[in-house]
Amino acid sequence: MRTGKELIKASKQFSVENPLRSWFEVLLTIVLAAIVVTITAFDNIPMIARVGISIVAGLLIMRLFVIYHDYQHRAILSRSKTAEWLMRVMGIYLLAPETIWRRTHEHHHNNNSKLTISGIGSYPTVSKTRFMNLTKMEKRIYLINRNPAVILLGYFTLFTYWLNFKSFVQSPSKHVDSLLALLLHWGIGYAIWYFLGLDSLILTWWMPFFMAYGLGSYLFYCQHNFPGAKFRENQDWEYDYAALSSTSHMRMNPIMHWFTADIGFHHVHHLNSRIPFYRLREAVLSMPELDNVATTSWSPMDMIRCFRLKLWDQESETMITMRQFKRQLTAKIGLKATPKAAPASV
Repeated sequence: MRTGKELIKASKQFSVENPLRSWFEVLLTIVLAAIVVTITAFDNIPMIARVGISIVAGLLIMRLFVIYHDYQHRAILSRSKTAEWLMRVMGIYLLAPETIWRRTHEHHHNNNSKLTISGIGSYPTVSKTRFMNLTKMEKRIYLINRNPAVILLGYFTLFTYWLNFKSFVQSPSKHVDSLLALLLHWGIGYAIWYFLGLDSLILTWWMPFFMAYGLGSYLFYCQHNFPGAKFRENQDWEYDYAALSSTSHMRMNPIMHWFTADIGFHHVHHLNSRIPFYRLREAVLSMPELDNVATTSWSPMDMIRCFRLKLWDQESETMITMRQFKRQLTAKIGLKATPKAAPASV
């Protein structure tokens, strides 16, 4: 079984794209998303049908985002000037302008599974020892960032606030496109409300994005925070180990695989981010080393298991919940408080 550089080298045969296939996937998704989003604005359609169509619109936006993410990894259409301009516009529309997205996401790939409080391009993860040494405010912020509500509200927390508002406020000259994304995004939302009404604003704009980024944020979270995930300090970190031991394969049905552009094969993507999304499955089927990895799914129980994980336990080499951490702390305090037995009299 190949490991390290040998394994990464073997994966390069799948990083060759088919430009026609890439353009087909991009344009098909854009056209379908445009049609479905437009239909949600028709007020002569029964409300229940509009809600269903709005959900499909959200799924298509999620697929569009994964394809945009593939382009930013230079996995598809990297030599096309037309694609360059199209993707810039797409990044603004998706609230993921390339200046901030590419930098933070590349940082995530180069530091995947490293223990860090910063959480640049990812969710912060620290050991229980490090957590105990944080201030009360640092502990609160850490737990807020890993809170299920914050993850599922990714449209507001991750994309509106963190990627755009915070980026622009901290560095206005570098992130003008973040300001543009916010102005355009919320401006279009206001225009839809003004001309088409509140129901169209919700079903055509807010609900699709809310759903796309709620599902997308959870996907991103659970594929690196799952039972069995391994984390390392910086000096012990290895790229291929992080891809196969700290990144999951998310099982899903064929329909969801299509809507997520096969990003469920996330361990393959992390092994070689230049593999186009439509060749990830091919790589899995051709390389036996990619078979034996941890899996998760969309099942409620799997979601709860992933959400509950908070800290890395360096002794057991596993992620633990806050309840487990508190039990360990209580047991440790109890052992320290137990008086030593008096020596037996002679």
